[in-house]
Amino acid sequence: MGDLKIGYSTGYWSKGPPPGALEAIQEADRLGYDSFWTAEAYGSDSLTPLAWWGSHTERIKLGTSIVQMSARTPAATAMSAITLDHLSGGRFILGLGASGPQVVEGWYGRPYPKPLARTREYVQIVREIVKREKPTEFHGDHYDLPYLGDDGMGLGKPLKSTVHPLRNEIPIYLGAEGPKNVSLAAEICDGWLPLFFSPKDDGWYRERLRIGFEASGEADKADRFEVASMLTIIPGDDVEECADLMRPMVALYAGGMGAKDVNFHFDVFARMGWEHIATQVQELYLEGKKQEAAALIPLEMVEDVALVGPIDKIRDDLARWRETCLTTVLVSGRADQLEMLADLVTG
Repeated sequence: MGDLKIGYSTGYWSKGPPPGALEAIQEADRLGYDSFWTAEAYGSDSLTPLAWWGSHTERIKLGTSIVQMSARTPAATAMSAITLDHLSGGRFILGLGASGPQVVEGWYGRPYPKPLARTREYVQIVREIVKREKPTEFHGDHYDLPYLGDDGMGLGKPLKSTVHPLRNEIPIYLGAEGPKNVSLAAEICDGWLPLFFSPKDDGWYRERLRIGFEASGEADKADRFEVASMLTIIPGDDVEECADLMRPMVALYAGGMGAKDVNFHFDVFARMGWEHIATQVQELYLEGKKQEAAALIPLEMVEDVALVGPIDKIRDDLARWRETCLTTVLVSGRADQLEMLADLVTG
């Protein structure tokens, strides 16, 4: 799919805004990074920091990775997309995702079943609002505009955005891990946001994307489709010490992020051939033994999803990612590391 582009990811917050985030984003903008991305789970939201930090940039694209669909109605998300696209001069990318049942039902108080059907309806409504061709009217299994439920007043009417969008088509990327969801991204969206992408699964992902491209009915869909994935890069002389910085994250997602029988991240590592390790990690994690869980992660499992060790090794290992369906890798780091990371990825 051509040369790899590079983007910058700020990730999640904990105690507050990541130290040095604005300086890093401005440096990424200066260096010619293609995009920067914000995230949300059940703490900081993704739209506010994107607008705040994005106002200090000039050319870099601004993306959400991801806006959780259950947090906002399709109309609210479309309003935010139109607003940010105007404020940024047409640089906004709307990254959407269904999240998981623990967050959707525990935090947002919404039902989780049938995420693919909900996603399809959600994206269709957002696109119709942004196109602004006519007042929006949609009656699906999950969304009702205007609302026709018996508990309503029956006074709703189809409306059209009072704001004329800067662009009538704003790029929509879908965060997806499961096979049907990856195909759905290729069918109805402009890009796909994988998590823990591994070159060893590239053939499997390409097949899922092909299914979606064919279902879209658009002859040139594959040529203009974007695949932007986080790729953790940890340089250092000692490979194992670098991997130690990544092991807690792998353990958290493989074993602790999601319910025991419904963990999409677990499934990703299982497809890579690490189900036996992920099962043990999950058991330890659910017992509260986080350090023991992280210690179980072998170096090879880390290297399947991250680049660790001396710069020359990282440069050689990166060749595997260049041969995949990825179009953009998203990195993170301090402002003073971004030139080095850009040289590695795009050099």
